[in-house]
Amino acid sequence: MRMTDVTRRLAGLGGAKWEVHLTAREMIAAGADIIEMTIGEPDVPTPEALMQTAGAAMMAGRTGYSDGRGEANLRQALATRYSASTGRALGPNNVLCFPGTQTALYAVLMGVAEHGDEVLVGDPMYATYEGVIRASGADMVPVPLRPEHGFRMQADDIAEKITPRSRAILLTTPHNPTGSILTVEDLDAIGRLAEVHDLWIISDEVYEQLVFDAAEFVSPLARAAFAERVIVVSSISKSHAAPGFRSGWCIASTAFCDGLLPLSETMLFGNQPFIADMTEQAVREGSPVAEGMRRRFAARAAKLAERLHRDTALRVHSPEAGMFAMIDVAATGLDGDAYAQDLLHSAGVAVMPGSSFGESLRGWVRVALTIEDDAFDRALTRIVDHASRTSAEVA
Repeated sequence: MRMTDVTRRLAGLGGAKWEVHLTAREMIAAGADIIEMTIGEPDVPTPEALMQTAGAAMMAGRTGYSDGRGEANLRQALATRYSASTGRALGPNNVLCFPGTQTALYAVLMGVAEHGDEVLVGDPMYATYEGVIRASGADMVPVPLRPEHGFRMQADDIAEKITPRSRAILLTTPHNPTGSILTVEDLDAIGRLAEVHDLWIISDEVYEQLVFDAAEFVSPLARAAFAERVIVVSSISKSHAAPGFRSGWCIASTAFCDGLLPLSETMLFGNQPFIADMTEQAVREGSPVAEGMRRRFAARAAKLAERLHRDTALRVHSPEAGMFAMIDVAATGLDGDAYAQDLLHSAGVAVMPGSSFGESLRGWVRVALTIEDDAFDRALTRIVDHASRTSAEVA
């Protein structure tokens, strides 16, 4: 039977990227001693108070259809929060609610790009970006994020990739997988470029509340000169350790939200009222778990860099935020794919090859900072021992 073009555009995406992770899961199921540092989920459970709010809302009858834009109480809470953080006067009509950042991003891409268009995105990138861009019918145009610039997207690199087909720049700040944060200067240069070429700026800010102490986050939505062309997507998945509740949103101009509303209503017609009530509480009260995650992830990243720089030839790009750190494995003589496979099978540590996130990370691997401290320390010892054996073999 015949299927549509979108299924062909997405065919084959994703499977190979997760080969090491899936192999590690199979080895664990078979009884192997594997330390898994592949995917990133919060290292604490969803706060009990939020689950109690969701449960109480269900029992109170908050299980009917929602407003197509999302529940009014949640949209007002989000408008208040973003007005405070950006210094701009935003209202409920600047908000659309979705089940998670992924759905928000999918809808936004469908609203700004189509067949024949191009979307510029940093390479490396979060693994699903290629799929959401291709789903719209647009072509993905990778923009190199260079280590010498701290993996921060640079306007000059974007400018080299812009064509008459370009429609949007997709930013991730703080960035997954590198943990870099765009500076005010970076954002203003990108904003000027977007104005000259009439491009949308889509900003995925899901790691905003996991910024380490020495770093500072600024949203492009706070830059008044080009804020009307900015669309922010985010959720409570990371900040409130609630990935399974699938509660996200986009923040944009009223004109954009009005224009996207029919698509949003066609997809899902609002978010679940009982989850909206829980999310309103999360947005208004802040996160009781983000601070602890920030401290633990920052400490693990620092320990990783200190240990590997002291005891191996491996080099760590120290993140400024998020749940991951990148390791340059070029000194082993292996690329990231071969290194990840060898580390898994000979040392029992599962990490993600950098190529899973873009061609520019062929010589890198990504490690999750979300495993508990004892397991993290054991993994470090195994990585150091493996590096010693690999170096001896290369020599």
